Amino acid sequence: MNSIHNAGLTSHLDLNLLPVFDTLIRVRNVSRAAEELDMSQSAVSHALKRLRSFFGDPLFLKTGSGMQPTPRALELLAPVSSVLATVRGELLVREGFDAASARRSFGLCLTDMGELIFLPRLIAQLRRAAPGCTLRTLQVPMHQIQAVLESGEADLALGSLHSVPEGLFQQQLFARSFVTIVNRSNRTIGEVLSRDQFFAMEHILVSLSGRIEDAYDAVIDEGNAQGNGSRRVYLTTPHFLTVPMIIEQNPDLIATVPRELATKFATYKSIRMVETPVRVPPFGIRQFWHPRFQHDAANMWLRKLVKETFDTDVE
Repeated sequence: MNSIHNAGLTSHLDLNLLPVFDTLIRVRNVSRAAEELDMSQSAVSHALKRLRSFFGDPLFLKTGSGMQPTPRALELLAPVSSVLATVRGELLVREGFDAASARRSFGLCLTDMGELIFLPRLIAQLRRAAPGCTLRTLQVPMHQIQAVLESGEADLALGSLHSVPEGLFQQQLFARSFVTIVNRSNRTIGEVLSRDQFFAMEHILVSLSGRIEDAYDAVIDEGNAQGNGSRRVYLTTPHFLTVPMIIEQNPDLIATVPRELATKFATYKSIRMVETPVRVPPFGIRQFWHPRFQHDAANMWLRKLVKETFDTDVE
């Protein structure tokens, strides 16, 4: 069996080494881990040496893309995270999180749209409230989000996630409506996009999973299925930020995107917004976290900061 207890951790291993392991497996870099832990690089290297000796495994291997965990390190991830979550969540929660003096890196699962919507304002708030903290963003496939949040590699996932894994906690931040973007050079579209034009033209859909049914605006097809309305999907992509450039070079394509993004895309000379001619219910932007970190002081503080930053965000 691979449990930490069977490895003799509780009776033989210095528990002060666990935060080093936890940080290294998240940031994959000794110098960044040292900065987050407020330790010297030599101290982190020495701790890693002790961990390697104890577990009889190199744990991390140097590669061109950073330090990659070995299979043994990945086996240890869940039990180490569990021990640390217990300590942080049940024993230290009363001490709270001192944002003004804290030095750590917060990880956020975000799409490219999420980075455009969330990051500028969140960075400003974080730098003001926690000047010693930094941010990391991760683009994670939908089926891996729960594991990434459970391991602590990311603290939160932000966005409008479809097919959210069961067991994650969530909180709505704000709601957004959709609007359609078209190429200005397409003269067949006037100031108003008709319903017939909408369903006759070819569409770009954004879906993290690559499946049409998981697209951000899939509700359009769901809501109009009984009204004999079915879109002609030409391209499905996981990236929002490439959509205006594709439409710029392909004037016959259109896309329906969140209004906030469309407003930014309309700064492209070739792109303009038109109201979507079918009913599209607003979609909610939420933050998600794993129950393991429900009472973690740092996670609680971050959730509160995110909520306060976007709570009054209305269209």
